[in-house]
Amino acid sequence: MTPNPLKDPELEFKSLLALVALATLLFALIIWPFFGAVCWAVFIAIVFWPLHQRFLHGSRGRRNTASFASLLVVVIIVILPMSLLATTIVEEASLMVQKMRSGEINVAIYFQKALEALPEWLRGILQRFGVGELASIQQKLLASAGESSQAITTRVFSIGQNTLDFTVSFFVMLYVLFFMFRDGDKLAGAIERTIPLRREHTQRLLHQFATVVRATVKGNIVVALIQGALGSVAFAVLGVSGAVLWGAVMALLSLLPAVGAILVWGPVALYFFFTGELIKGVGLTIWGAVVIGLVDNFLRPILVGKDTRMPDYLILVATLGGLVVFGLNGFVIGPVIAAVFLVSWDMLASARQQTVAPEGGSPAPGDG
Repeated sequence: MTPNPLKDPELEFKSLLALVALATLLFALIIWPFFGAVCWAVFIAIVFWPLHQRFLHGSRGRRNTASFASLLVVVIIVILPMSLLATTIVEEASLMVQKMRSGEINVAIYFQKALEALPEWLRGILQRFGVGELASIQQKLLASAGESSQAITTRVFSIGQNTLDFTVSFFVMLYVLFFMFRDGDKLAGAIERTIPLRREHTQRLLHQFATVVRATVKGNIVVALIQGALGSVAFAVLGVSGAVLWGAVMALLSLLPAVGAILVWGPVALYFFFTGELIKGVGLTIWGAVVIGLVDNFLRPILVGKDTRMPDYLILVATLGGLVVFGLNGFVIGPVIAAVFLVSWDMLASARQQTVAPEGGSPAPGDG
């Protein structure tokens, strides 16, 4: 009897793989508009999972009650403060754009004051490179300031136009987060059973994923927010315009290792030195180097832990690349991808060593 070629087990398995791949691709396509919302729901659920377990234990296993309590805590201590902070930043950015347009804030004048405070020999060197031509520099800075203000205004207007999209994504994130709390352990178990890897490899991969997400969100972002807040306090005390806005920029740069908040407070401190305000310059330098700088050294090991640390150069490249590819979500997605990359190659190297060892013909006991 001739066997039916359509009943070949290998063909059936390949067809199943093709179906799974096609269905996965189509599924990714339809959820792509809410990719960021789903990602942040997963990230927040991982960070607050220990708290959710306490609520689950306190509610005697009532999943819906515990999930609602966890969601409420996230809204109160994370989302509401961040929303208020974002509103303040947008208001200060709009005010600064208005001041730049009216001439109340003139970057060229600040640059001129700093240049005039330089020693004669240094100004001579700058003039050789054309930097000493103040009129030309002023025109370039004014043009640059005008372009920057126009870009900021356009961006703010674009955000206003996309308010509906943001609102929908926000509620999608909250909705998915509720079910991540309620069914997260079941989803993790299903993923562990489905991934075609050894159980120990799958567990290590999922564990590393959760560890890096917690380290990035709980460690890097919290430390960056604290550094930005300390910078805002210093700028407000020193009378720098837009203290909250510059603090936000400081927090953003603090997410990048080897860059940090010094790119914001450093030039301001130099400006104070150049313009003769030595007390402000010295105070800001001490505050930035000692208080803001040491926050990273003290808090990050406590919040992150030593076992999750990756090389700073790898975090920097992964974060920047994540920003380029995924936008704001790349702050977390970039380091996570880098961590999974390292773990997967380490697992491959371990598997190869286990495969090569028996083929090496290790001598049996008693030989020789």
